[in-house]
Parts: sequence; structure tokens; C-alpha cells
Amino acid sequence: MGLVYAEIELINAGDLEMVRRHLMDPEDVKRIWVTSLVDSGSYMLCINESIQEQLQLPIVEKRKGQLANGAIQEFDVVTGVELKFKNRRTICNAMVLPGDSEVLLGAIPLEDMDVLIHPLRQELIVNPDHPYFAQMKLKGVR
Repeated sequence: MGLVYAEIELINAGDLEMVRRHLMDPEDVKRIWVTSLVDSGSYMLCINESIQEQLQLPIVEKRKGQLANGAIQEFDVVTGVELKFKNRRTICNAMVLPGDSEVLLGAIPLEDMDVLIHPLRQELIVNPDHPYFAQMKLKGVR
């Protein structure tokens, strides 16, 4: 299977909360469309420093991450990223990669949005078993 990319929208979720509280105009919400590499081998959403600056996302911690070449580095983690793909959305944290590194869409936001990688078409798709809404498995709930 080759590389799979997806067009996603990233939004400052803190701004959205300010709009809900009538403290900010909707047109002032910081948002950006990006092409991301769909990387099921990565856990988190990974953005770059340029996106973090544009969205003005707050840094909440530093976390170590292992790169594809095996090297371990420490990265900032930001919170309050609303991620949209087609009719799906999730709010998540993101690791901030240096410079203009490629955006990586990892397994946790993929699972939360209930989207799948279609291997034949090499694209990200909404789960065809639940095309109108995301559905989660809740194991152990009776």
C-alpha cells in the first residue's frame, strides 16, 4: 500500500468555546486546511510549528516521541485542536514537530472519528458501516 493523504481542517477549539460564550465573533476563529499524511503507525495528531503559531494553540506539556528512524526526541504538546474530516470531528492534543514538518494524522484521532484507510483506493474514508455518524465500541458496558 502506498502513502495515503487526507485534506483536514484544524481549528482552535478554544476559539470555538469563546464563540459559544458570545465572547468572540465566529469569523475570528483561527482555522486552517492542511494536507496530512494518514499514519496509522503514529498515535497522535502531529502538526508543525507554523500551524501551532497560526492557530495559537497553547502548549500544555513536553513529551518524548520516537521518530521513524528510531531516534527519540522531545516535543511540545498542544491542546484544543478540533480536527474535521468530511462529516466527522474530534478534539485532540497534538505533538508539535519542528519547522514545516509534514502533518501526521495518527491512530487516536482516526479511531475517534470512525474513519478507515481504504487500501485499494489509497484514501481515507468515512466508515461505510456508519456513514452518517461516528460509532464507537464500548467494551464491557452492559
